[in-house]
Amino acid sequence: MFHRLLRRAMPLPPPQSPLPAPRMPGVTGGRLFASLPSPPPLQSRREVHVWYLLPDELKDASQLKMYTELLSPSERKTALSMNGEKLQKGAVLSRALLRTTLSRYTDCKVDPRSFEFKKNKFGKPEVLWRSDDSRMEWPLHFNISHTSSLIVCGITMDTPIGIDVEEKTRKTAKNILSLARRYFTPSEIDYLAKIPDPDAQQKEFVKLWTLKEAYVKALGRGFSGAPFNKFSIILAANGRIQISVAPKVSNGSDSIHDCLSENWQFALAELNSSHYMAICIEDDSTSSDSGNGRLPLGLKVWKTTPFVEDILVSGTEAVKLVS
Repeated sequence: MFHRLLRRAMPLPPPQSPLPAPRMPGVTGGRLFASLPSPPPLQSRREVHVWYLLPDELKDASQLKMYTELLSPSERKTALSMNGEKLQKGAVLSRALLRTTLSRYTDCKVDPRSFEFKKNKFGKPEVLWRSDDSRMEWPLHFNISHTSSLIVCGITMDTPIGIDVEEKTRKTAKNILSLARRYFTPSEIDYLAKIPDPDAQQKEFVKLWTLKEAYVKALGRGFSGAPFNKFSIILAANGRIQISVAPKVSNGSDSIHDCLSENWQFALAELNSSHYMAICIEDDSTSSDSGNGRLPLGLKVWKTTPFVEDILVSGTEAVKLVS
C-alpha cells in the first residue's frame, strides 16, 4: 500500500517580515519552511533517495504560480523564455522539485527559495555553500533529469550521483544500429546487433543510453566531457551492470580518458511503468554481498506533488528494478 506522508494541500507561506534572520549555510537569509515533510535521513553514502513528479498531473494555474515563486529571478527568466507553455512548465517544475527536495534534507531549516547554485566547468550544478559560514554544510549531492512527461531528482549524502530517465518507448529518427555506431563502443554495437527483435533491440538501446547518461553525469562531465564511445556498459546475464574503460591508445596525457574509472555502481529500474531510470554512484564498498564484492545500493523512491502529497512507491508496481 502506498505510504502517504501528507494528504492535504498546504499553501506557500507568506514572506516573513524583513527583520534580520540568522544565516543558513548556502542561503541568502534564514526563513523557515516547515510545510514540507522530512523524509527518513540518508543513512550512508550507499543510499539514494529519488523524488519524481508528473507534469501532466499538475493542471492548477495557481499551483504552478506558487512553484514559479520558488525560483530565483534568473531561473524564472530562463524558464519563461522557453518556447511554448509545455517547456516553460517543465522548466519551472524541474527547479521547484529540486529546491523543495533539497529543503527536506535540511529538516526544512533552509527555505527552498533561498538556495543558491554554482556550476562546474562542464555545467553540472551544485549547491553553493558559503565558505564564510561557521556552520557545517549539509553534505548533499543531487542530480536531476526529465522528459516531457516525468521529472526526477536524486539525492545522496557525501557522494556524487548521476541520474537519467528516458521513455521506454522512445523513438529514434535513425536506425538503432546506425545510432549505436555513431555513439557506442564496438562491444555495445555487437551486443545490440545480436538482438533480432526490433522492439527488444530498441529497449536495450534505451537502457544503455540511460546508463551512460547517468555515468557521465555522476562524473560531473556530461556528454561533451566524457563521450559515450570512450567506455562500455555491460549488462551481464546475472543482472549486474558493469563498466569497462578502454585502455589508452598512447602514453601521453588524455584528459578525457584520465577522468574515467570503473569504480562506480549502477541501478536500473522501470519507473511509473513508462520510463527507464538509471542511477550511478561512486562505489566505495569494502565488504562483500553474496560474494560479488559489492554492497547493495539502497534505493527509496517517492512520487510527489510538493506541498500537496508525497507517496512512497518503493516496492510497488511504480518501481521495478531491472538490475
